[in-house]
Amino acid sequence: MAKTLFITGVSSGFGRAFALAALAAGHRVIGTVRHSDAAADFSALAEGAHAFVLDVTDNAAIPEVVAKAEQLAGPIDVLVNNAGYGHEGILEESPLDEMRRQFEVNVFAAVAMIKAVLPGMRERRRGHIVNITSMGGFITMPGIAYYCGSKFALEGISEVLAKEVAPFGVKVTAVAPGSFRTDWAGRSMVRAERSIGDYDALFNPIRDARVAKSGRQLGDPARAAQALLSLIEMEHPPVHLLLGSDAVGLVKQKLDDMRIDIDRFEALSQSTDSPVA
Repeated sequence: MAKTLFITGVSSGFGRAFALAALAAGHRVIGTVRHSDAAADFSALAEGAHAFVLDVTDNAAIPEVVAKAEQLAGPIDVLVNNAGYGHEGILEESPLDEMRRQFEVNVFAAVAMIKAVLPGMRERRRGHIVNITSMGGFITMPGIAYYCGSKFALEGISEVLAKEVAPFGVKVTAVAPGSFRTDWAGRSMVRAERSIGDYDALFNPIRDARVAKSGRQLGDPARAAQALLSLIEMEHPPVHLLLGSDAVGLVKQKLDDMRIDIDRFEALSQSTDSPVA
């Protein structure tokens, strides 16, 4: 059965791959882009493709775009919060304004989109909200504190939202990709200036490896798009879905490490309990 998908950020990367796969499968796709020429390009892809120019950080503009989209293509069945970017930089070297910008795009914009589509989904008692997070919403590495922080936040928000809207037939899934062949580590990444030599030995090899690996990652965006199509057809989709063997392996390892620490310090953790008389 054909669905109407609203996907943010369809000009490139995951958003483009998701949109192309959905259109090929016969779904209708409403995509957001940053510029009018990109909108014309997207709308020309297929009869079911519709594009709107939208800066997702312009929260006030989102409800009107959603309303126009539904007038054009019908009720939104699936929201895919895909728009986002990565900030790379040692925390001590990275200005707070860059953290605010990271959260505005990766977290606040996604929540604003959810708040715009959720009333209709709740009233219709159906719908699926898909938030594209990252394995960086589970595991961490030096140099992407702001990015990981934003994705941890969106993972938590997704999990809470899933519990809130389950009684209304609305589904929520946080999709966490590992390393994929997108522009995330290339032109899309914002990199803080280096200024503190003490971090060179730790961080320079990480930055160099990320640049060298860009475009040669194991993950295939077209295969991720097929996984998304499978996801939105599930009667009981997961709240969290990892994509990529690296994501699965690294998250499993973190969970194992966490369990070891929990067991190791269990006595200390429980020492704070005090029975109430």
